[in-house]
Amino acid sequence: MRTIIELPDKQLAALTRLAQARKVSRAEIIRQAVDGYLQMNAPSLEGAFGVWSSKGKSRDGLALQRKLRGEWGR
Repeated sequence: MRTIIELPDKQLAALTRLAQARKVSRAEIIRQAVDGYLQMNAPSLEGAFGVWSSKGKSRDGLALQRKLRGEWGR
């Protein structure tokens, strides 16, 4: 996909120098930069594992579900 972005002259010059040094196109440098940004900012699943462990000591999911629903009252 093509996209249009505006960059300050200073950034464009830096990208040009980097592209020439690496012998790749500026577009490739920008693709690599976007890939790196996405990898650094991807949501982590590590924080999600065990998120419910503090809700009950049971390792049985159904038992934990019943316990939590029991707190709702009827």
